[in-house]
Order: sequence, then structure tokens, then C-alpha cells
Amino acid sequence: MTIRHPQNVNKPINPIKKKPYWIRSKLVNSKEFFLTKTIVNNNNLVTVCQEANCPNITECWSKRHATFMIMGDTCTRACAFCDVKTGKPGKLDPLEPVKIAEAVNKLNLKHVVITSVDRDDLEDGGANHFFEVINQTRKHNPNTSIEVLTPDFLRKGDVYKNVLKANPDVFNHNIETVPRLYIRVRPGSRYFSSLELLKNAKLVNRNVFTKSGLMVGLGEKKEEIVQVMDDLKAAEVDFLTIGQYLQPSAKHHPLDRYYHPDEFKELETIAKSKGFLLVSSTPLTRSSYHADEDFTQLQKNRLKN
Repeated sequence: MTIRHPQNVNKPINPIKKKPYWIRSKLVNSKEFFLTKTIVNNNNLVTVCQEANCPNITECWSKRHATFMIMGDTCTRACAFCDVKTGKPGKLDPLEPVKIAEAVNKLNLKHVVITSVDRDDLEDGGANHFFEVINQTRKHNPNTSIEVLTPDFLRKGDVYKNVLKANPDVFNHNIETVPRLYIRVRPGSRYFSSLELLKNAKLVNRNVFTKSGLMVGLGEKKEEIVQVMDDLKAAEVDFLTIGQYLQPSAKHHPLDRYYHPDEFKELETIAKSKGFLLVSSTPLTRSSYHADEDFTQLQKNRLKN
């Protein structure tokens, strides 16, 4: 009797596609990289660079650029694209605002990006913690520009205003993908709520630069990307980033395809034609990639308009 073994028993749920030649992060081993790592570790800080396995970590850390992730390393949501762990978060660290401020000072940052996990367990979603982190960072680093990448504060009312009261220089909230894919990619979020947050941020503080990011390669269509651009422009978003989705593991949302650099250039041209102050569209573009240089360019572009 012939025993037939079932096929694909050990096959990953969503096998990871081989990366093309243009998806290559820069490998840099420098004293600055290890200095950044030491400062982060000694202050018991969390960075999205590490938690989300960012492909640009060695390049950025070698320039002493680190994106701090506040309120712990555990998210209350389970987005299908994200590599940050999901679960029940711990209590907020009341000393974290000072720790962040001191780390920014030691790294001598001219521009800092501060993000967080989603904290749906907190009454205000962590908005007041953002407020404290921004205030302490500015107190100890008066010449450093501050960019925040916030959650959507879904069903938390107008708590987002607490973040804006601290006057960050850039208010970023990533739209991530097209509305059709939200139920699979961002099941805990709502497309139009994210749009509303960005729109309201600009209404609350006309001086703040608003920013949002989009991933491609999740199965979206070109016309859907263009529609998202129109929606973000209608919400008065200043800066749009577009980058390639890189599937973290076989358990994450499957990668549909890799976009060619020429396609990113085309998307950049389309976005610029819609009137965004700044557009960054490359395979390795991420929210905080070259954020310091981009902020300087935003300021210049605002003066031109």
C-alpha cells in the first residue's frame, strides 16, 4: 500500500517573496551606531527601529537618529502588517518623558521622532503621556524640532488635542493603506477616522506640519492610491510618504508584489501634482527615514508657497 503524504504540510501560511535587487538596506558598522545603541539600552528605552525591524536601522543609528516608541513595546491592536507584539501592555513609566528628553540630549538630536504603540486600554489613549514627553523633550532640548507619530485615538473623543497643546513641529498619523484593505490590514482602525484626525489636527493648530504615510504592495490598485492622495490633500496634509510593504513573517499579511523604483517615482510625480508640500516615495521610505532633512525642506517649501 502506498502512503501518500499530504502536500504543503510545512508550507508557511503566507510565504515571503524574495526581495529584488533594489530592496537593499545599507549595512553600516560604526562607532556612532553602537553609541546610539548604548544610549537607548542604558536608558531602558524602546525604539520602533528595533521593534518593527526597520530596514534602515543601521544607516539611521550611525547618524545618531533613533525613533523613540513610548508607552511600552506591547500594542493593544493586531495590525496584519506590523511586527510589534500584541498583548496586554504594562503600566506607563512616569519617568519616561525625562528619559526620552535626556536621550535626545545625549544623542544631540536636531530633530526627534516620537511614536507609540496603540494603547486602547488607557482612557485617553496615551495623549497626555505624549504631552508630557513633548514638554520634557523641549525643556531639555529647546533647539530640537519634535515630530510625533501618533495612534488614531479611536473612540477617545478629542483627547488628541492634548498632543497638539504641546506644540509639536510635525504631527504624523499614518493612513497606511487604501480603505478597501482596512478590514484585513488594519482591522482595529477606521480609514475615515484616521482622515478626520489629520484634518482636525490642522484645524486645531494651523502652524503644525501634518504628515501621513502609505504602504504599497498589499494588493491595492493604482487608482485607489490616487484616491487616498486626494483624501489626504482634502484633509490638508502637508507631507506624504510612500514606501514598500515588507512582509515581516509568514503569519503577516501576504505581500502582493514589489513595486519598481520607477513606479515609486511615478507615484511621487502624481502626489506632487496634487500640491503636497513634500513627498517622499521610494522602496525604503519610512515615516521617520531622513525625517530631520525632510523637516528642513518642509520649512523651506512653506516659505516658497
